[in-house]
This record gives sequence, structure tokens and C-alpha cells, in this order.
Amino acid sequence: MDYIKKLSRFIIPYKRFAILNIVCNVFYALFSTLAMLSLMPMINVLFGESEKVYVKPIYKGISDIKDYAENYLNYLVTTTTEADGPQRALLYMIILIIGLFLLKNIFNYLALFFITFLRNGVLRDIRDEIYQKVVTLPISYYSEKKKGDIIARISGDVNMVKNSMLSVLELIVKEPLTIIFAIIAMFMISVKLTFFVFIFIPIAGFIISRIGKSLKRKSDKVQREQGVFLSTLEETLGGLKVIKGFNAENRFYKKFQESTTRFYNFSNTLLNRQNLASPTSEFLGIATIAALLWYGGNMVMVEKTLSGGAFIGYMALAYQILTPAKAISKASYQVKTGNAAAERILEIIETKSVLEDKPDAITKTSFDSEIGINNISFKYDDDLVLKNFSLEVPKGKSVALVGQSGSGKSTIANLVTRFYDVNEGNIAIDGENIKNLTKHSLRSLMGLVTQDSILFNDSIKNNLLLGKEDASDEQIVDALKIANAWEFVEDLPSGIDTNIGDSGGKLSGGQQQRISIARAVLKNPPIMILDEATSALDTESERLVQDALENMMKNRTSIVIAHRLSTIQNANLIVVMQKGEIAEQGTHEELIASDGVYKKLVEMQSFE
Repeated sequence: MDYIKKLSRFIIPYKRFAILNIVCNVFYALFSTLAMLSLMPMINVLFGESEKVYVKPIYKGISDIKDYAENYLNYLVTTTTEADGPQRALLYMIILIIGLFLLKNIFNYLALFFITFLRNGVLRDIRDEIYQKVVTLPISYYSEKKKGDIIARISGDVNMVKNSMLSVLELIVKEPLTIIFAIIAMFMISVKLTFFVFIFIPIAGFIISRIGKSLKRKSDKVQREQGVFLSTLEETLGGLKVIKGFNAENRFYKKFQESTTRFYNFSNTLLNRQNLASPTSEFLGIATIAALLWYGGNMVMVEKTLSGGAFIGYMALAYQILTPAKAISKASYQVKTGNAAAERILEIIETKSVLEDKPDAITKTSFDSEIGINNISFKYDDDLVLKNFSLEVPKGKSVALVGQSGSGKSTIANLVTRFYDVNEGNIAIDGENIKNLTKHSLRSLMGLVTQDSILFNDSIKNNLLLGKEDASDEQIVDALKIANAWEFVEDLPSGIDTNIGDSGGKLSGGQQQRISIARAVLKNPPIMILDEATSALDTESERLVQDALENMMKNRTSIVIAHRLSTIQNANLIVVMQKGEIAEQGTHEELIASDGVYKKLVEMQSFE
């Protein structure tokens, strides 16, 4: 139950509900025991075995409470029988039993009522924290993780922990108290018979603990496999066009089926082990009851040391122990499975971001002079992608990065926006190392347009509002006009309120990209980073998007990563990259005149 300590901070805001649950469970356990004890006087009245007491007993203190309660009940039965007959006494006993059972069930409901707020509150808060962690962890974290596994953790694993937490409260309060009160009452009825029962309890406990030993490991396998098939599903939904285009439906179906078959086998093993708990504990309980019937029956019929009513009441109490004992064994299994789920949740929550802001990080609100990329080196895995790379981007200038795939162009965009940190050297804005700035203020200075136009299943308006939350409709329309997008948006059924579908699927590639540009325009940042913003477009769309980009880049500092060289001929500086280093740099005319790598690239694209 170590994870309960680690997750206790989620419980603390709801501690009042936990306290109320515990109080109600105390009363539930008390009235459960009293309800069973109340069967004894009823049976005694029924069979005429009640002891005749004509003098009202006097209460002499807590040590005398058992005798006082017994004598007082017998006094009531005696006086009622003498005055109104045994039927009236039996009716009173029945009303007493109904009242006690009613109180037991009222407190049981109240305990569940209060625990519901705790369970669902903890569930919500854990999910909120995991989601917050998901969006704050660096992008590098997800290059090693499957998205489906993250989804499995935030849905199934959190739910399992919620159920496990309820089990813990039952494990430490409700069921143990019910057993303790019942055992106290059993000792009060017969010490000898209770010691006889205790011979069987360690044996039963040992057998049940053996069953639950491997549950955590088996549960972990089930949860991991759930992450695998959810990842397959997520990849399938994201790549349906490719799957269908390459007739790969059967291949992906087979991959999914293999995962669900493993999940099926792991789940069967786990559930069969869990399901063994209830019948095992019940059988052990019935075996105990059978031994009691033999031993206790001997005390009633042969030794005459126990009345029939007391024996029936004792049997009811012994049987009452079975239900909480079964619940404890079941809860202990849930705790073990919850432990495995909690470890997977805590793995995300406790992951430290390598890109955390420094405690004294600076909030930068303006861009004044230049971006300095100073002798940086960087690698994603083992091989360096950038080697001793240096570049200065003055304010108001446009710098283009060109080169073959794998030369490190897009890596520059990832490092300037601090999606990753450099391994050596530094990147500075106005002379201040970006590691000393808050990530929020750094990215507030930048607008990003990527090769893949990342849009969300929402309206055009809400997609643009990511750039500026408080923008008016007029500002949105102006941004769309600058991005050459208003011409098609105004013709849509609901204009800017039109839903564009999952990933903007209702729009063409060029339209999606122009919406992405409009989003960056609306943000109106001093620095613009364009990462191959036109490479995935046809010629006509490229021309419209290129016009939109030129409109946006006027009087703005820009880092343009380009595959199509025709789009960056007007840049103030063109940097040609090869294998993470600068091969040559200059204006378009200078580079053509130098007859180097750039000219060859231009000629190759012209030939294409």
C-alpha cells in the first residue's frame, strides 16, 4: 500500500468525506453486531427460554454493561409477557430487530454516499494532474512512449486506483470493525466457543494469502497489454489512408488481434485467480460454521452450558464474520492490482521534465536586437545532428535554412523554441540564454508554422484563438485575409464557426496550411519560425501560401526552413546546411555567383 502514501495528497482535499465515511462505518459495524445479538432474545421469547426478571436492574458502570443489558431486556420481556402476553413481547423483539437492521443499512448507505465524493474527486484530480504532466513533459519523452499506453494509464489505470482506494478504506475500517465487534460479542456469549473458532482463522488466512501473491505481477501484464492495443488503435485511426492505400488492413488487424489475444489470456489468468478468492473464503467459512455446529451443538445438547437462543445468536455472529472476511480477501486483491496500476500512474506523475524553468527564470516580454545561436552541438540519440553550429538572426531580418533532408534544419527550429535543449553551446535572445527565460515567455515571442498543419476538431475560430485567446471576430477575419484564407472561409456554411473535422480533415492541404498561418498571424509575434511550411503543397496552393507567408513576414524577424528554394529567394540571408554544419551562406544572388552547393540545389529543383 506504498502508493496510498504517494497518492495521499490527492485524498487530503476530500478528507472530510473520508472522516464521515469512517464514522458511518463505525456505526454500521456496531449496528450489524447489535442486529445479530437481537436475534437471541427473540428466539428465547419464541421458545419460552427467557430468564424471568421481575425487578428492574440497576446500571453499575461499563464493566457491568453486558449483564445490565441482558437483565434489562429480560425484565422488559417478562413484564410485557405478564401484562400483554407473549405475542406482544415477540412483536417488540421483531420491531427491535427491524430497527437495528434499518439503522445498519442507513449507515451503510451514508458511508457509501460520502465515499463516492472522495473516489470521484480523487479520480478527477489524478486525471487532471496526469493530463497537465502530459502537456508539460518535453516532446522527447513521447518519442520513447506509445500514445495508447498514455491513454490506457489516464483511463483504465486511474479507474483501477480509484476502486483500489475504496477497497483500502473497507480494508482498514468497515470490515475489520465489523469483525472486531462481532468477536467481542462472541466472547461475551462464550469464551470457550470463540477460542475454538480462532483455531481456523490462521489456516484460512494463510490459504487466501497464497492465492493473492502473484496478482500484482499478473495485473501489470494486463495493463501494459491494454496500452499496446490502444496504441495500435490510435495508430490505425491516424493512418487509415495509408493502411487502405497499401491494402494493409489484414496486417494491422492481425497485429491488433495478437495484442487482444494476449490481453485475453492475461485477463483470464488474473480474473480466475481473483475469482478463486470468494469461493475459497466462503468454503473455509462454511467449514468453520460446520465445526461450530458440531462443537457448539455439543455444548447446548450435552454439556447444557449454552442456551439455544445464545447458540443461534452466536452462529449468526460467526456467519456475519464471513461476509467482511470475504470482502477483505477481495479488497486485498484489488489493492494488489491497484498497486500495479498506481506504479504506472506515478511513473508519469513523478517524471521530472528536463526542460523545467529555473527557479529564478526571467519573463521576457519583448524582442529587441537579435537571436544568437552560439557554437551549438546537439544529438537526439548517439550521432550529432548539429556540430559547432553558429548563426545570428538580426531583428527584422529573414534568415532561410536550406539543405538536404537530415542536414539539421528542423532541429534548429526545435532548439530555438526550446522543445529540446542543446548539448553544447547556447541560444540567446537579446544576449540572454533562453535557458534563463521561462518557456512560456520565450514561446510567447514566437509564432510557429510547421510542415504538417496541426489543427484540432473544432471550429476555424477556436483553432485561431489558440494564437490569441481574446481576439475579436474582426481580428480573426483580418488574420484570415492576410493568410489568403478568407476567400474560402467566407464561403463555408457557418463561416469562421464551421467545424473543420478531425485534424482539419474537411479542408484541403493548402486550406489547412493557410489556417495554420492565420493562427500565427493572429498571435502577431515578433519572431516567426516557418518549418517547411509549403513543402507538402501543390503549385497553386504553394503560391497562395507563399503570398500569405510574405504578407506575414513583412518587418518581422523570421527563421525559414525551406525545401523548395523558390520560396526563399528574397530572404536577407540563406544558410546552406550539410550534415549539421554550415556549407555556405549569403544572399540568393551571392550564392548563385559562388557556384557552390546552393547553386547545385537550385539547378536540381529547376530540372525537376
